[in-house]
Amino acid sequence: MGEIFWDVVPYVTVAVVVVGSWWRYRYDKFGWTTRSSQLYESRLLRIASPMFHFGILVVIVGHVIGLVIPESWTRAVGLSEHAYHLQAVLLGSIAGVATLTGIALLIYRRRTRGPVFLATTVNDKLMYVVLVAAIVAGLCATALGSGLVGEAYDYRQSVSVWFRSIWVLQPRGDLMAGAPIYYQLHVMIGLALFCLWPFTRLVHAFSAPVGYLFRPYVVYRSRETRSADLIGSHPRRRGW
Repeated sequence: MGEIFWDVVPYVTVAVVVVGSWWRYRYDKFGWTTRSSQLYESRLLRIASPMFHFGILVVIVGHVIGLVIPESWTRAVGLSEHAYHLQAVLLGSIAGVATLTGIALLIYRRRTRGPVFLATTVNDKLMYVVLVAAIVAGLCATALGSGLVGEAYDYRQSVSVWFRSIWVLQPRGDLMAGAPIYYQLHVMIGLALFCLWPFTRLVHAFSAPVGYLFRPYVVYRSRETRSADLIGSHPRRRGW
């Protein structure tokens, strides 16, 4: 039963993300936004938002490296397993703590600032619960799997292989079914988060402002204020 679960559920998640994102863009294009609350409060936001976003970016990069790049590749470039796990645990822990601190401050801000709290929907609250659970589960998996607490476990021999097998349409659910419970829990919460993704404010992550890098410059022009008696006396300047 466990193997079937890990063979099927990832494809269900991918289908929900793809169809859900299409539906959201097709029928709620103007709702495809973070619904920014910066106008309501900016002091805490200036601290919490960069901390969360930069932290989660490092976490995502770490997951991509750990799940997508095979162990043989890192060994081939001269990176030993000990060195790989050492830097992964160190950077992952720092990024995870920064991400958790950032989202804790964002939740505190939403709860304690009246206008921000009133702009928070039930959808937002559910998203925050699942997102925090995913981050906490990830930190626990890092601590337990790295040997900081208990016996170490090499997820690159099981979880990573299972992840790559999904994308080549040859799922190895048996590998995930044999992984420790804390890795299974972390992955299940992650899959739940992805299923929620298209229907929450997290969808804005799919709209990276790539066009901003190539847009033309914004031209600013002065707007002179003239008194009524001076109108017409100023010489007109050449220009657009």
